[in-house]
Amino acid sequence: MTEPDADNPFFEEWDTPFGVPPFDRIVPRHFPPAFERAFAAHEAEVAAIAADPAAPSFANTIAALELSGRLLSRVSDVFRALASAHTNAALLEFERDIAPRRARHHDRILHDAALFRRVAALYDARDRLGLSGEQQRVLERYHLDFTRAGAALAPAAKARLAAINERLAVLGTAFSQNVLADEQAYTLVLESEADLAGLPDYVRAAARAAAQERGQDGHVITLSRSSVEPFLQFSSRRDLREKIFRAWIARGDGGGRTDNKAIIGEMVALRAERAALLGYETFAAYRLDDEMAKTPAAVRSLLEQVWAPARARALADRDELAALAQAEGGNFELAAWDWRYYAEKLRKLKCDVDEAAVKPYLQLNHIIEAAFYTAGKLFGLSFARRTDVPVWHGDVRVWDVHDAQGRHRGAFFGDYFARSSKRSGAWMMTLRDQEKLSGDIRPLVVNVMNFAKAPEGEQTLLSFDDARTLFHEFGHALHALLSDVTYPLISGTNVQTDFVELPSQLYEHWLEREEILKRFALHYRTGAAMPDDLTKRLIAARTFNQGFATVEYVASALVDLEIHLTKEAKGFDVTAFERNALARIGMPAEIVMRHRPTHFGHVFSGGGYASAYYSYMWSEVLDADAFAAFEEAQDVFDPATAKRLRDNIYSAGGSRDPAELYRAFRGRLPTPDALLRRRGLN
Repeated sequence: MTEPDADNPFFEEWDTPFGVPPFDRIVPRHFPPAFERAFAAHEAEVAAIAADPAAPSFANTIAALELSGRLLSRVSDVFRALASAHTNAALLEFERDIAPRRARHHDRILHDAALFRRVAALYDARDRLGLSGEQQRVLERYHLDFTRAGAALAPAAKARLAAINERLAVLGTAFSQNVLADEQAYTLVLESEADLAGLPDYVRAAARAAAQERGQDGHVITLSRSSVEPFLQFSSRRDLREKIFRAWIARGDGGGRTDNKAIIGEMVALRAERAALLGYETFAAYRLDDEMAKTPAAVRSLLEQVWAPARARALADRDELAALAQAEGGNFELAAWDWRYYAEKLRKLKCDVDEAAVKPYLQLNHIIEAAFYTAGKLFGLSFARRTDVPVWHGDVRVWDVHDAQGRHRGAFFGDYFARSSKRSGAWMMTLRDQEKLSGDIRPLVVNVMNFAKAPEGEQTLLSFDDARTLFHEFGHALHALLSDVTYPLISGTNVQTDFVELPSQLYEHWLEREEILKRFALHYRTGAAMPDDLTKRLIAARTFNQGFATVEYVASALVDLEIHLTKEAKGFDVTAFERNALARIGMPAEIVMRHRPTHFGHVFSGGGYASAYYSYMWSEVLDADAFAAFEEAQDVFDPATAKRLRDNIYSAGGSRDPAELYRAFRGRLPTPDALLRRRGLN
């Protein structure tokens, strides 16, 4: 099943541009031997550090740990990219095998008593070691990682923790693969002109392209958000809206082999047990102890401050939508699959803004250029397209990134289109992080999205929400590209979860500026700029339907928090829990959570945002206040403000506590007031 080592690309130096993985040569059978060798090499490196007869020092312990596991990082980064952005049956099978092994490998390191003694000795003497600020932070984070992993526990407790982590890795992989399987298995086939009723040309074109990508004739709607939402927004076929909506929200909840409810129940119980072993009352308390928020009470306080006005606004909007439906002759109660359809009609009536009139001005290529232009104005970056760099799919684009002084800052990869081999959603990842410990290592940064691709020869058009998503993920990319630290542990986006969304959400603000829209919002047929009055109406309509958007998000965040405040989780019934939790907060029946638990990948596919989905709202408090700094300077590209932003947010990584970094930029911490104003909820 494996090739000789000499034929495996992971066992050679890569002479590709920027040292990019040779994706054109890497195939699934290369991964098993690569992981085997990488695990063994890392174990040997760590064993040598733990057994070093010399007294522990920062260099022979912490820096040595930072330098260890390079082959494992290289293999893991490539595998993660392929498994999420261009997977296949062989990769999915291997992912199920490797997930628990990776968990077991990392637990062995974090539970190594001799290694922890060295780290703890350094931590106890940290004020006497003459460390730099970065070194102090790295030492503190290592000590925290070991203690939060249970390094100080008795052997039996360590063993149980390791078993829990291994099982959680298996469950998280199964969860994400089940969601992907449901997404791959379902399409709504539009068989006649009547099925296409109400759909603008660009939605029809995207549906035709989706069919072609799957080897089908005609038009199909997939369960990708960029396919479903435009259909719900424009289709006048209420029966088809209901059909696709029910399939969309039922991912992972179909009752068959891809059903995720039992997986969630087991994960919730295991997380609660893990937290108890580590001395925490609940998993949420454990998870939030290492975030800016610190406590579940602080998270709930923020979410409830936003929930009440958002719900009130959503209920008022619901009544207007129901009245509009009735005025058009709709003899039915407004349902969740009606909301986007009538909201689009109401937006046109109240704000004189029609998505179908806006979208022709938002060409994908121009919005990418807009994101680059903004980075140039703020941070002096330039982007040069490269076509000689290996990629994992023909749609992937690559740019060489330089700063104003002509220095290479890294390479940026954009993978923008939905396809059946890609998981849904949008995300940023790296193939290599910035660091200086082993040389001037520049990052390889990836944005992945799922936009509906236009047919060959036509321009891909984005909704304004799609354009905002592109700016959001590019903000994450800049966090990695501008990183300027020594140690990999604190590089780029390696920061607390409720701080990591600040650079991305803040970057969204520039999309709405007239300077950006006038320059880049150009009609795909005529090349004419978006008319000034349409631009003004578009920006003025920003707060339209914010009750709905805020309710669907905050409900997801509150349910996530409440799930992980569960103390006795045996026999956890997520269906009943979801129903009861939504009833307690008064969830409007016409709105469904943005992510129902059975497909809530943020929380259950590995759990990176478990108890922490609130982070987007926490960061929005920060980003609304942060952009106000530019407005106060009366220049959204003010050089002095941009420099403080770059130095203290985008370049600093995790080199200091997030609150300290934010105060260094802004002079103080914010309150939710700016967020409520921005959403029109105050």
